[in-house]
Amino acid sequence: MIEKLISFSLRNRFMVLLIAAFLFGWGVYSVQNNKVDAIPDLSENQVIVFTEWMGRSPQLVEDQITYPLVTNLQGLPQVKYVRGTSMFGMSFIYVIFEEETDVYWARERVLERLSSANNLLPDGVAPNLGPDGTGVGHILWYTLDAPGMDLGEQRALQDWYVKFALQNVKGVSEVASYGGFQKQYQLTLDPNKLTYYNLSVPQVIQAVRANNNEAGGRKFELSDIGYIIKTTGYLQSAEEIENIAVTTQNTIPVRVRDVASVQMTGESRLGIFDLNGTGEAVGGIVVMRYGENAAEVIENVKEKMEEVAIGLPKGVKFNIVYDRSGLINESVASVRNTLIEEMIVASVIVFLFLFHWRSALVIMIQLPLSVSIGFILLNAFDISSNIMSLTGIALSVGVIVDDAIVMVENAYRHLADAEDGHLSEEEI
Repeated sequence: MIEKLISFSLRNRFMVLLIAAFLFGWGVYSVQNNKVDAIPDLSENQVIVFTEWMGRSPQLVEDQITYPLVTNLQGLPQVKYVRGTSMFGMSFIYVIFEEETDVYWARERVLERLSSANNLLPDGVAPNLGPDGTGVGHILWYTLDAPGMDLGEQRALQDWYVKFALQNVKGVSEVASYGGFQKQYQLTLDPNKLTYYNLSVPQVIQAVRANNNEAGGRKFELSDIGYIIKTTGYLQSAEEIENIAVTTQNTIPVRVRDVASVQMTGESRLGIFDLNGTGEAVGGIVVMRYGENAAEVIENVKEKMEEVAIGLPKGVKFNIVYDRSGLINESVASVRNTLIEEMIVASVIVFLFLFHWRSALVIMIQLPLSVSIGFILLNAFDISSNIMSLTGIALSVGVIVDDAIVMVENAYRHLADAEDGHLSEEEI
């Protein structure tokens, strides 16, 4: 078989060169379009289910949320195993699928099963799917450099402007906010006053909810002019909350301010984000979507940041804390430079030992051709250019050169002996 292939190649040298040129061009195209990352993604093919039930103990979360969901999610097609973790006020469930399973197909199966699991959970509890990212999806961290702006304003700016803008970037799965305070109105009830007015906590909660709402009316026509009638009832200040009437006693309304104090404050926190010991900061974590090109996504996010910065308040700017593109460029460039150096050194050594430029040319052509074909296969199997894949190609250069030297040197020796008359035509 090998003899026939060699014989066919010798008789059709132009066709072999044409195929080699086509493969080389395809390889160059593959190099330009290959995904680039610093490290390979070795994380499991998983779907995360997150459920929040604030204020409950880990044991209660385990009994009423984690255990029912884990038992309900077991038995899904192509699932290897299901893991569950419970903590204070939160439940995490990791559904691990087979490696060949499509991640979005897996997410659809989990959503279908969760739709039938809501009746197993306490009232008001709704499980959510985690982002369609991986364990190495955190590609960029940033903070807002906003001197003179309080942490609550910074968090509002991050949550309602910056986050939504960056999430529209292609390849971004989620922008997770951290740090600062999430603004909210808090009512501090006085138990003694509640007892005096014979009120309960649910009554106060219901009164606030009922007064924080809008209702639609209908169209009213007068003199050929149509008027849309509606009520405006959303609360916009602490004073409006204080003036809400909870009940009436002896024709005198009992208002919220009579039984509680209202203040604007931040949501309770379990920790803070400190930046290099200089104080608290507010920012976000950009999570890359599964299977995307890390280097390309980071570049797109930075371009979007430049657009978003135009709309930021005066004096506010982005401060990039962690950027994987530096690690990607340095690590990949180091391995690529090593690969190029190996090809050059191997070609020079072959030429010096054989001292026959046509023989050395065969080996020199084989090196970039083999490497380019390697990148074609990387794209075919959806493998990124990272430290491990490029190192494998670099290590294979030695094997390629060894094989080529043996074959070329053997052919060169036989041809030289034939020219000297030491071999017959049959031996050649």
